[in-house]
Amino acid sequence: MFAPEGWPFILGGAAFTAAVGLLGPRWIPLAALGLIFTLFSLWFFRNPVRTPPGGTGRIVSPADGKVIFSGPAPAGLYSPAGAGKVSIFMSPMDVHVNRAPVSGKVAAVRYNKGTFHVASVDKASLANEQNGVTIETPEGRKVTYVQIAGMVARRIVCDVKEGDSVRQGQRVGMIRFGSRVDLYLPGDAGIQVKPGDRVRAGESVIGVFP
Repeated sequence: MFAPEGWPFILGGAAFTAAVGLLGPRWIPLAALGLIFTLFSLWFFRNPVRTPPGGTGRIVSPADGKVIFSGPAPAGLYSPAGAGKVSIFMSPMDVHVNRAPVSGKVAAVRYNKGTFHVASVDKASLANEQNGVTIETPEGRKVTYVQIAGMVARRIVCDVKEGDSVRQGQRVGMIRFGSRVDLYLPGDAGIQVKPGDRVRAGESVIGVFP
């Protein structure tokens, strides 16, 4: 299964490879590069099936990647005083489909045009192009995930809008070619990951409501 955003790259790469290959043996090196690009596109835009772990009160990861921060969040646009924060860096080799961390209704979608610092550095959370989505659970708890573009990733895709109902683990968007997702949790939610941990969107438990 592949993300629909990948088909132009996959089909374009395949068409280029086939066309160049027909030109003759001397063009084989260029055709090989086209094949490598096509195979990379197939890998990058993969969209594997993910199954949330079930149970009540669990908050799952919105992204695949490596945890680069977990702890208290400074008060700001997405985080009231006392909120927790988990930052996940997605390398170009990670699955880039984003998934809903909780079930509920989309309470807000905020897009901020910004710069394109390396996604793994702290200032990317504030300065980079980003799209924040707040989901309110049936119990009235609010969880916000923020899709953040990096130096390479400059295409944020958001599949939801304010008022939409989402279920935990469903696809809610993606970011192309290396990026970051920040997750803001209520202050009383227990964070279950630490820097260095690897997480999978829609499956890894990031936090737990009391």
